[in-house]
Amino acid sequence: MSDFSAHYGHWGLVIIMVVIVSWILYRYAAPTSWREWSGAGLVQAFIIALYAEMYGFPLTIYLLTGLLGINLSLTSYSGHLWATLLGYGEGGAMIEMLLGLAFVFAGISLLIEGWREVYRASREERLATDGLYGVVRHPQYLGIFLALFGQLIHWPTVLTLGLFPVIVWVYVRLARREEDQMIRRFGEQYLAYRRRVPMFFPRLRDWKRLVGAGRASTKDTTGARH
Repeated sequence: MSDFSAHYGHWGLVIIMVVIVSWILYRYAAPTSWREWSGAGLVQAFIIALYAEMYGFPLTIYLLTGLLGINLSLTSYSGHLWATLLGYGEGGAMIEMLLGLAFVFAGISLLIEGWREVYRASREERLATDGLYGVVRHPQYLGIFLALFGQLIHWPTVLTLGLFPVIVWVYVRLARREEDQMIRRFGEQYLAYRRRVPMFFPRLRDWKRLVGAGRASTKDTTGARH
């Protein structure tokens, strides 16, 4: 059996990874409305498609080699498609993996720390405007974007590449609807906050604050969502 064939067909591992990553998603970004469930459902589809191809069946590679006739070297690291397509070999695949995982872990950190901050604010019955929420208005959604983008670097597939822009579009619309609700609830206080803090992308001077606040996600806590 070749290294390429031996890498796939591990459906038990697919199930384990889908369960673990799904638990993180629903633990720290638990949907409470049908709009939130629609976004979470798309992320869930992304997760299933990703790990099904990573450890189960290499659909994207077969489409590229079979339908499009692209000549790819079939090895255990062929799924690192950017390195494979550009001919960078195993070293390029390793760099691709490390870069992608850096985005993934940064995104998970934002997801968890944003969850903690909202929990503290909800316990104190106040608007969350400090920490990560003093840098961007939707750090948890930014965390989801970064984590998924990291996986597109690490292990791109046809399905996940197609799902990613749809997920971003759905969560941007969801964020805008949530902001309308916050304006009705907090009025001028939220409007002033919205004028002061960017929606998803920090100002240049605030990137260090974003990274520093995200590191705090390693602390243990209990809490709520977005």
